[in-house]
Amino acid sequence: MPTPSPIALPIRRLTFRDVTACADLSEDRGWPREEHKWGFLLTAGKGYGIDAPDGGLAAACVVTEYGPQGRPDLGAIGMVLVAERHSRQGVGRRLMRHVVSTMSPTPLTLHATPNGLPLYEDLGFKVIGRAEMLRGHFTPDGTESEVATRAATAEDLATLLRLDEEVFGSDRTPLITRLPAFADQLRVAEEGGRIIGYAAAWPNMDTHVVGPLIAHDTRTAKALLASLSAHTDRPLRTDIDVRHEELLTWAKKRGLASVAFNAVMTYGIPELPGDWSRRFAPLTVAAG
Repeated sequence: MPTPSPIALPIRRLTFRDVTACADLSEDRGWPREEHKWGFLLTAGKGYGIDAPDGGLAAACVVTEYGPQGRPDLGAIGMVLVAERHSRQGVGRRLMRHVVSTMSPTPLTLHATPNGLPLYEDLGFKVIGRAEMLRGHFTPDGTESEVATRAATAEDLATLLRLDEEVFGSDRTPLITRLPAFADQLRVAEEGGRIIGYAAAWPNMDTHVVGPLIAHDTRTAKALLASLSAHTDRPLRTDIDVRHEELLTWAKKRGLASVAFNAVMTYGIPELPGDWSRRFAPLTVAAG
């Protein structure tokens, strides 16, 4: 019997039990394995995959839903990967079409690499912005911030959920409630006894990824980024909305170098909901 093509094989839901297979797929494409992130996304969101006839996964992606359970008002697509041996056969296109159809009529968003951009544009996604990935060892400037920061506590969670919904324009409770267990650091910024921002740093291979980074203004975002850096010896990595030019310039002076740009895209809506002026960096580009 001939080996069936992955383009004809069924698409199935992935679960936490597929973390190793997803990490193997990442490695196959030259990405870091990122098992910690895969585990988070597969529990907080919905994974979709195609099993390869010769073992492992031929393709995979994850959708993270925002809004009321069962009635999401936004879906974030990420980790769209096709095994090298099955690339350029229409497998990724078929998986994306399945996800778009399954999520309909929910609007969608994703961060696209230059390689993936043509496919997403063909499927009807529109570029609405860009994010710049930075990476490096943060060097403090030796001055004390005027914005007070501290480690978040369990008592802060309800406030963080309200603030996050204001900034993202949608309820993200399944993501945010998992942050204390997922991240190595979760810190808040305060002014007059009121929380005006928060940020997390979570482990990803040899780096700490800063995200989400939510702040009242650039001054607060700087304070949160500096406070996270003070509690780790690892390089930092983050993806900052390019509209936040002041924060990008400052971070580069502090030792973070530009690595790449991703296009922010939407499907079904002209812009992302919420307040971009307080949304400096996503939790991860795979989940928004």
